[in-house]
Amino acid sequence: MPASLLAAELATLTPGTLDHVFFTTGGSTANDTAMRLIHYYFNRIGKPNKKKIISRNNAYHGSSYFASSLTGIHGVNYGFDRVAQDVVHHVSAANLFRRPSGMNEAEYCDFLVQEFEDRVVQIGADNIAAFIAEPVMGAGGLLVAPEGYHRRLHASCRANDILYVADEVVTGFGRLGEWFASENRFGYAPDVIITAKGVTSGYAPLGASIFSSAIYEIISSPQGPGGVLSHGFTYSGHPVCCAAALKTIEIMKREDILAHVRDIGPYLQARAQLLLKHEIVGDVRGDHLMLGIELVRDPATKEGFAPQTGASQRVFEAARSRGAIVRPLGTILAISPALIVSRGDVDELIDILDDSLREVSPALLGARA
Repeated sequence: MPASLLAAELATLTPGTLDHVFFTTGGSTANDTAMRLIHYYFNRIGKPNKKKIISRNNAYHGSSYFASSLTGIHGVNYGFDRVAQDVVHHVSAANLFRRPSGMNEAEYCDFLVQEFEDRVVQIGADNIAAFIAEPVMGAGGLLVAPEGYHRRLHASCRANDILYVADEVVTGFGRLGEWFASENRFGYAPDVIITAKGVTSGYAPLGASIFSSAIYEIISSPQGPGGVLSHGFTYSGHPVCCAAALKTIEIMKREDILAHVRDIGPYLQARAQLLLKHEIVGDVRGDHLMLGIELVRDPATKEGFAPQTGASQRVFEAARSRGAIVRPLGTILAISPALIVSRGDVDELIDILDDSLREVSPALLGARA
């Protein structure tokens, strides 16, 4: 059946021993599944106190009840209850643009690692089950962590018996030029990988929590005579969705899409640096086909525009009128072009953004005065 074939295929694409796949209907349910089964895993090995999860401010991990608590974009939870608010703790996002004044990249990495380790001490390693992080933060601002950040946090998790969950819903399936970015781009093999979106190229709803052999060995054995793993969804492993994923992988291999992204991604990032000439552009950052442009009210202080100015929305509308769609996220423009984007497409996109920023800048600079 398609689900079995897809699980076997995914096992060949994942790093380390992440060979065991639990299919869900999207990224939120995949993150919920990961957390439920991680708690179950620690119960089974006699460590029932390990329930706390460390996430990061500005992270996005979904909108279901538990996943929304993992999410560190706290504004999206205003007015909502948080079922896991006593379980989930947040540390700082890895935001190089807004790092403390006077710190270089290496010092900032030290700062973030120390903050994480201090939080582990504060909560108690015996109480912490997992740390969850996107290799590159998506909806929270297109944030690329300092060099060595993920490897060092992974090592810290290992030392404290904390599982490392890589949410690769955005970064997986080619966006950074790899099937999965954790190991090949950032040098660590997590205990769990979360995937969705690109696994079917967006044509059908499918997600997956992919577990290491060490976790699977525990959760797959019955709790006792007649015991079963009581977790699943009506549409887990839906054959149509799994068939779409298998075809997506087949096409990506046949067309050598990953190699194309590795070639075109640096070109996009380099061309986008042109946009820094605009006074309202504070930062241009990203990795391969993830690009973020942060708009600022004051380049000297890096102060952002107030929400009522609608800064990114104005650029979005100006760009759309010229034929390009970007995503406005507060004061950030998020750009994630199709994996088959050409150099000509990149040039056209940057030209449109250049013209759009030039158009809206006078009004925004006037609003600043």
